[in-house]
Amino acid sequence: MTAPTDEHLLAAHLDGDSGAFREIVSRYHKELFQFVYRFTHNQSAAEDVVQDTFTQLHLSAASFDTTRRLKPWLFTIAANKARDQLRARSRRREVSLDAQIGSDDQGQSFVELLSDEGADPTEALDDSEQRRIVRDVVDQMPENLAEVLILAYFHRFAYKQIAEILSIPLGTVKSRLHAAVTHFGVRYRALAQQGDPET
Repeated sequence: MTAPTDEHLLAAHLDGDSGAFREIVSRYHKELFQFVYRFTHNQSAAEDVVQDTFTQLHLSAASFDTTRRLKPWLFTIAANKARDQLRARSRRREVSLDAQIGSDDQGQSFVELLSDEGADPTEALDDSEQRRIVRDVVDQMPENLAEVLILAYFHRFAYKQIAEILSIPLGTVKSRLHAAVTHFGVRYRALAQQGDPET
């Protein structure tokens, strides 16, 4: 039997099926936590944001347009809640990038996104040093670029979905993602070469 769609579950929730909302939470709790944690780098803060996200979904469910997909709307709520939380904490954003890009273990890393015709400065670096440099680079990226990069490469959202989540035009998503990858590539190579004893 085919599992109900997110949208059907939300409709069932509105019709009084208490199990339907629990199923939505079960489907997305882990992925939302990972998304928020990459910005907060704080487990407690990420859990708070995820809880607030599902609370907001519950309160606003009746206003959802069921002809649209639920997942991008859920991530929109989470992104807004995470921004609010970071502003309230008044601290620099921290992004955990220890995991591979993508939702499975076969995803590529940010290092693999970079094309370099010359020698690879990462060859002299161990994995922990690479992770530290990646984290440092993304920590220093403007928030608007980091958001697009994380949504595109960690969570594999399509451009149109990212546009919905961030409430920006499709063309802006494409230009920001291009700028983000370029920014990341330049800064990563510079930091990696500084750490390479051969250079």
